[in-house]
Amino acid sequence: MWVTTERVGYWREYFLGKLKIYSGELLKGKIMANYNVYFSPTGTTERVVKHMGESFGSMENIDLSRRDMKNHEMKQGDFCIVGVPSFGGRVPGIATERLRKMKGGRTPAFLLVTYGGRAYEDTLVELKDVLEAQGFVCIGAAAIVAEHSIAHQIEAGRPSAQDYDELDTFAAEVKERLKGNVCPVEVPGNRPYKEYKVLPMDIQVSDECMGCGSCAESCPVGAISFEDPKMTNGEACISCMRCVEICPQSARSGNPEKVQMISEKLKMICQPDKANEFF
Repeated sequence: MWVTTERVGYWREYFLGKLKIYSGELLKGKIMANYNVYFSPTGTTERVVKHMGESFGSMENIDLSRRDMKNHEMKQGDFCIVGVPSFGGRVPGIATERLRKMKGGRTPAFLLVTYGGRAYEDTLVELKDVLEAQGFVCIGAAAIVAEHSIAHQIEAGRPSAQDYDELDTFAAEVKERLKGNVCPVEVPGNRPYKEYKVLPMDIQVSDECMGCGSCAESCPVGAISFEDPKMTNGEACISCMRCVEICPQSARSGNPEKVQMISEKLKMICQPDKANEFF
């Protein structure tokens, strides 16, 4: 059987077409690698990010609170869910530093901000700016109401089952967006951002402290002494409340007067049952 030039040309175009379709599928909805990326001192943001990640299959976790976090490079066909809590209407400064260890290649990303019922203000737009500068395309976003990490009576029990249902519904929409052309979304917020302020909580340690060092090991900024975990560097502390949350003896707490002051202020300005927002 003779193989003509025309037949060779036909099969060449056929296989090139198939290859193009296959490559396109990798970049349009067929995700190569998924990442849960979160800064979550008290665990809430991590839980919300991982819950959404379940809709996208197997996910690699990147914890921005770890001081030994390595550099990461993502491809165009990958997908990231990036979550941070709002600290006074801004992205926590240390989270911004760690996000700059990530490099994207027009990698689609979903932005997720948790906040304690007051307002997230410039957090979403700042997170979008940081990620876009690192090569990511922000294809969707959400602001999820969560129990306040200091004044726990504010939005207590959030996110609720209903909140997670809303997130699941929106995750289905994000999946559809990934099948089309990757386009950035607009999110609320101001530029320049509001001034970043940290309210010192003057962490106190009771005699119940065993000196186990769990707090020193997990502090995102290394503000707690390994040699004497009862000692906290007030200037370095970002009042993230991680040490309070993870202490096995419940020996650490914020200054009671400051906790009371924050609680009373938030009671006056926070509306109960605040709605989540999706973009």
